[in-house]
Amino acid sequence: MRILLVGEYSRLHNSLKEGLLALGHEVFLIATGDYFKNLPADLLLERRFDRGLSKKMKVGIYKLFKKDLTSLSVSRQFFSNSEKLKNFDVVQLINESPLGIQPSEEIKIIDFLKKHNKKVFLLSCGTDFTSVSFAMDKKIRYSIFTPLLENRIEKSHYQSGLRYLEPEYQQLHKHLFSDIIEGVIASDMDYHIPLENHPKYLGLLPNPVNVSKIKFLPFKNSDKIVLFLGINRSNYFRKGIDFFEKALTEIQQKYPDKVEVIKAENLPYNEYIQSYAKAHILLDQVYSFQQGYNALEAMAAGKVVFTGAEKEFLSHFNLKEDEVCINALPDVDYLVKKLVHLIENPDEIERIGKNARDFIKAEHDYKKVAQRYLDVWQR
Repeated sequence: MRILLVGEYSRLHNSLKEGLLALGHEVFLIATGDYFKNLPADLLLERRFDRGLSKKMKVGIYKLFKKDLTSLSVSRQFFSNSEKLKNFDVVQLINESPLGIQPSEEIKIIDFLKKHNKKVFLLSCGTDFTSVSFAMDKKIRYSIFTPLLENRIEKSHYQSGLRYLEPEYQQLHKHLFSDIIEGVIASDMDYHIPLENHPKYLGLLPNPVNVSKIKFLPFKNSDKIVLFLGINRSNYFRKGIDFFEKALTEIQQKYPDKVEVIKAENLPYNEYIQSYAKAHILLDQVYSFQQGYNALEAMAAGKVVFTGAEKEFLSHFNLKEDEVCINALPDVDYLVKKLVHLIENPDEIERIGKNARDFIKAEHDYKKVAQRYLDVWQR
């Protein structure tokens, strides 16, 4: 099969591409690099007018004419390469707004892809109309929007997610589901739950992880236990990083000679991976039901990850609590208690880290997951 993957978050589509190539298929990936992460693609569309004086000019033009220069630039780059983007058996969009540009430009691109290729599928991966409206209607126990709904965080921190409720994004959503896609696939439990019973829902397929590229570093009871916290300022409160920082302050005061804390902020993907290499425990996010991509790669390396591991996830994969990772919650005392247990019982770090690696190999292997995608696309 010839497969076109459109858009990239973390490393999902790159790993899926590697799995599909290993199975003998032809794959082409087009993306914008996901901002500062600099993720690779076969056709990398440059986001221009996003900094300095050019950004100020872009803001002024948008205020006057409602035209976004970055979106227009990305769209022009896409159509200048249009001949490379035809005659694929499958096109998969990583999100309802796969290139992160104005919906009017996304629709032009999506319509072109629909016209010149056989089938188009959609991933629910990251915020979209379905997951955002589901969360804002309080149909789920908690979500990245919980701090907003509890009036703890200002609305301005959520513009990138709340935009999916704006009329032009709702139009994009309706256009995709009415006229474009064969179906939608969830990448994890946080997107599976809002899509249950939707007529176009094709099921949950785990994030593919290329374990062969990730070195397993079994825990050794060294002098200090190393804790790592990666910070992305744009989603600081949505990930619950504020809870992690408060918990780490208490842990450092309680165990000044037993622990080392590493913090990294807004790093490109490759630097981010290197920055947590020597860590034993990684703090990922608190407002999720299942692990995102960064957590999965850290688990593959044998880290103990504080992330989403709710009862729905445990049931789906037939796991016990604290078996492959730690379910992180927006509760500083709870996080401190879990960290203290690991620091006082380092054998637990070794046990959970080994289980984490085995779990990723069993459930997220990039070749196995790629085959599952093929099965769904061909169904």
